[in-house]
Amino acid sequence: MSDSKLTTTAGNPIADNQNSLTAGPRGPLALQDYQLVEKLAHQNRERIPERVVHAKGWGAYGTLTVTHDITSYTKAKLFSKVGKKTDLILRFSTVAGELGAADAERDVRGFAVKFYTQEGNWDIVGNNTPVFFIRDPYKFPDFIHTQKRHPKTNLRSPTAMWDYWSHSPEALHQITILFSDRGIPTSVRHINGYGSHTFSMINDDNERVWVKFHFKTQQGHKHWTNAEAENVVGKTRESTQEDLFNAIEKGNFPKWTFYIQVMTESEAKNFNYDPFDLTKVWPHGQFPLIEAGIIELNRNPENYFSEIEQAAFSPSNIIPGIGFSPDKVLQARIFSYPDAHRYRLGTHYEALPVNKPRCPMQHYHKDGPMRFFDNCPNPEAYYEPNSFSGPKEDPSMKEPPLPVDGSLERYDHRQDNDDYAQPRDLYNLFDEAQKARLYSNIAAAMTGVPKAILERQLAHFDKIDKAYGDGIRAKLKG
Repeated sequence: MSDSKLTTTAGNPIADNQNSLTAGPRGPLALQDYQLVEKLAHQNRERIPERVVHAKGWGAYGTLTVTHDITSYTKAKLFSKVGKKTDLILRFSTVAGELGAADAERDVRGFAVKFYTQEGNWDIVGNNTPVFFIRDPYKFPDFIHTQKRHPKTNLRSPTAMWDYWSHSPEALHQITILFSDRGIPTSVRHINGYGSHTFSMINDDNERVWVKFHFKTQQGHKHWTNAEAENVVGKTRESTQEDLFNAIEKGNFPKWTFYIQVMTESEAKNFNYDPFDLTKVWPHGQFPLIEAGIIELNRNPENYFSEIEQAAFSPSNIIPGIGFSPDKVLQARIFSYPDAHRYRLGTHYEALPVNKPRCPMQHYHKDGPMRFFDNCPNPEAYYEPNSFSGPKEDPSMKEPPLPVDGSLERYDHRQDNDDYAQPRDLYNLFDEAQKARLYSNIAAAMTGVPKAILERQLAHFDKIDKAYGDGIRAKLKG
């Protein structure tokens, strides 16, 4: 019914279903935003047993070798000296497809790295794109619903997808990337990886800078057209798995160059847009890439289920010298990912061999399902503080304070936000052949979508560049 009122599952009316509750327009989030927590927690429990998103994945073990000194930015010990090596596992994935989906589908590719450092596990859980479709985590469950199956037809719905996007101009940057040539990579050896979010680094002087993480493929970019991908899927649904596994088995180890971008706190305060906005990139001319190291994948897992399917990555896994930022979507993922793992794998998922840190662990998490290990070496010290030599907090690990200012409110994240400039910059980088394929890819994905939704979406493309919208119109008519 058009006049039906949105409520929580407890029947409480919802006044704003677009914006998270934050302290000031740039955040951070407030834990009292029960509507956000309810949406995210419910989404994690919607499907079992595969991951709700990033269900189909491929992965391998490798190493990070530090090639350049970045200790002026971070005290993290894995970067302590040039030449230092750290073991890692890297899982790639598609976002929307189920476990049985074909590898060669047009979709974002996940790029999740777990570094087994001497200070604990550090996870960078990103994608092969530097931006995403949302800037407020409140919209993540809604967006993912549009990528899953229609409740009646049990088919993927282009109407749902474009209806959502036509109401969400912040998605335009990611849409343009997704439907460009890079939307269907031939393999994950030929993609970049990005942390996507803004993170922080803290040095020995307890000084903070904001950073973005980039992993540039040394194999070059290779991708398929829609027609080429259809031919590949007709022959094999496992093209990515075959490529990655066989390359490593043959000793053709893929590599990525690891870079950071750095922005000072004062630069962030005076920047001309929100530097923590997940739908935007930082200009490389103003914030150049700084090389940090080389990632190499050189060992396949022995058991896919134990080592890849049960691998659990979370942006909440950080180490001294690496921190978070007011990025709203990052802050929500800090909650959502461990919650998903506890639901999908169990209470002590981090004690599984693939997730277990390679350094000593001391904590007070006791009992519960999956208590398959000794987590009580000192039976008298099962609470904190105690008088029985139990593990204690370390004040030296405290981060510098982050000033927060602003009224607690559901700020409209679309108000006074330019969602067209950066997609326009990207569009203008394409040559005419690339633009023609972009128009064709988008038009093909719009099959069967109602005219009113198409016009609403095309109006957004027109605001990027009239030629963008007209190019798609021409393909739709053809």
